[in-house]
Amino acid sequence: MAADKRGNKTIVDLVLSMLVLGFVVFLIYLFIPHDSSADPVQVVPFQVELGQARRDAPYPVAGPEGLGAQWRSTSVTYSAADRGDVTWHVGFVDPEQQYVAVEQSNGPADAFISAVTLNARPDGARTVEAGGRSWQYYTGGRYTALVRKAPGVTTVVLGTAPDAQLTEMAAALKEEGGRQSAGS
Repeated sequence: MAADKRGNKTIVDLVLSMLVLGFVVFLIYLFIPHDSSADPVQVVPFQVELGQARRDAPYPVAGPEGLGAQWRSTSVTYSAADRGDVTWHVGFVDPEQQYVAVEQSNGPADAFISAVTLNARPDGARTVEAGGRSWQYYTGGRYTALVRKAPGVTTVVLGTAPDAQLTEMAAALKEEGGRQSAGS
């Protein structure tokens, strides 16, 4: 008889515990803000890092100017720990909700291009004119890219966006700053 009483008590305790947990979950849901109509893209300002990179980098750093408000910056990094491989990155969501990024480095060009484009390859001799410059067109499994190699710096505009959006970003890039290293 003691086993039956204990078993019934355990089931009642389990049901009561579930009710208490359900109430706690309901309170959490009730008081934590959740706006399903809010924009899921968190904008990350990049102007401060761009200014820092332009003062410090050993090459002119490319930053977009004049893009519409629908272009939203989502990531930015500048790394100068290795002066032989200084990198600049700024990523965006374009007006069509696709990813577009600008990548620059003064490191070995082919290794850098392969790393940032996830192994994209040149698309024959196809080039694109944007911003008064000629860009080599690259294609790959994940990203399409526009690549420009210049003395001391490689610039890549890549993303999942259509070609027109990549070209628009490349045309908006303005290169400024850049310090020559003491040995140059």
